[in-house]
Amino acid sequence: MSVTIKSQREIDLMREAGRLLAIVHQKMGEIIKPGISTGKINDYGEKIIRDFGCIPSFLNYRGYPASICISVNSEVVHGIPSDSIILKEGDIVSLDAGLIYKGFHADSARTYGVGNISEEAQNLIDITRQSFFEGIKNATDGKHLNDICSSIGSYAMQNKCGVVKELVGHGIGTELHEAPQIPNYAMNRRGIKLQKGMTLAIEPMLTAGCPDVKWMSDGWTVRTKDNSLSAHYENTVLITDGEPEILTLLSEENQ
Repeated sequence: MSVTIKSQREIDLMREAGRLLAIVHQKMGEIIKPGISTGKINDYGEKIIRDFGCIPSFLNYRGYPASICISVNSEVVHGIPSDSIILKEGDIVSLDAGLIYKGFHADSARTYGVGNISEEAQNLIDITRQSFFEGIKNATDGKHLNDICSSIGSYAMQNKCGVVKELVGHGIGTELHEAPQIPNYAMNRRGIKLQKGMTLAIEPMLTAGCPDVKWMSDGWTVRTKDNSLSAHYENTVLITDGEPEILTLLSEENQ
């Protein structure tokens, strides 16, 4: 599958999709506290998406049964929200959300602390987030995909975090998952040449321990094999002829 180059009209639609999704994350983040269920967070996030006139990207995607992927502590991605899963003080929780606006997807993820969290947990969240920004320093027209991938992986490993290799970022547009796949570690090739108009979902997934993961019996939830903490940070990014544009980040969010 070739990598799609978006027209100005398509970019404008994706920009609005990204803006709306950033608001969804902001509002979900505001209700995270000890005692709330992941099911309630999912329901709240889905309501906001639908109130915007959008469709949740994840609901029923390849059979996934919820609108927001909610992963707690050692869960890396694709945790299934439930009213019986109650967040407690000291947990960390990753929310991965997507929406469809006028036929175009936006996709982003954030990891939050629940109440007061450990220094180890906060460091993992911070390093995961910063690894994204290290990667997009190379998300410019004329660079190669591996310039992004290797920068993410190098920063993570310098900071003694594990880099999950079984899960990767991806292109995005009229489909949730488009070419190319975007690993969070150095590839053995340069990869595609980046071009203005490409839209990429770049998403470091790091662990505080061993990077190896396992799939749980529900067929979706991915967890660290050693039960160490995991964090996830993702944005939909537009390649331009200058600095990359982060479509799913509100201007007031710290960069």
